Amino acid sequence: MARMEGVTEERADLITKLSYRQARRSIGKVPEPFAVTAHHRKLFLGYGGLEMAVERSHEVDERLKALGEMKAALMAGCEFCIDIGTFISYRAGVTERQLRELPSYRDSDAFTDLEKLVIEYAEGMTSTPVRVSDELFARLREHFSEKQLVELTAVIAVENYRARFNWAFGIGPQGFTKDGDFCPVPERAGSVPASGSNEQ
Repeated sequence: MARMEGVTEERADLITKLSYRQARRSIGKVPEPFAVTAHHRKLFLGYGGLEMAVERSHEVDERLKALGEMKAALMAGCEFCIDIGTFISYRAGVTERQLRELPSYRDSDAFTDLEKLVIEYAEGMTSTPVRVSDELFARLREHFSEKQLVELTAVIAVENYRARFNWAFGIGPQGFTKDGDFCPVPERAGSVPASGSNEQ
């Protein structure tokens, strides 16, 4: 149960109602964090614009972005993010095996080298403190343009924002994952090696 109820459709202004309608068209329902944010109209519009920009940016392969987002969600332990992230990951072509082996991606052959690099980047960005070395970033630059790096970094950073927002408001899963689909569980804090380390 969330700590604060979101703005209902009956109480929403026209722009919020239109935003809710767009969310239902895109993912089937209004996400609870979206409805909670609607209590603050300026932030709702600004955050909605950011989410729309992220959703409509396609310079980076959707599967790569989904893997980065899911790694961040698992590390942050946001159950809402993991629920909706699983739904989005399947839509982007992430396999069940990849979701199962995401916590141990370094030792898995379910991922390409590029996928592992993106997951490592998400791991480094989501660590506290952040651990993104010059060497890791240099490896990313071998595969991504500047525009792509901005998009990839933004997607992972936004996932970190979502996770912390949802934790603070006690927002849990909302039933995006279909019955019978595998849905990963949060990673234990401290179980993830430092990004860029040689630990396997």
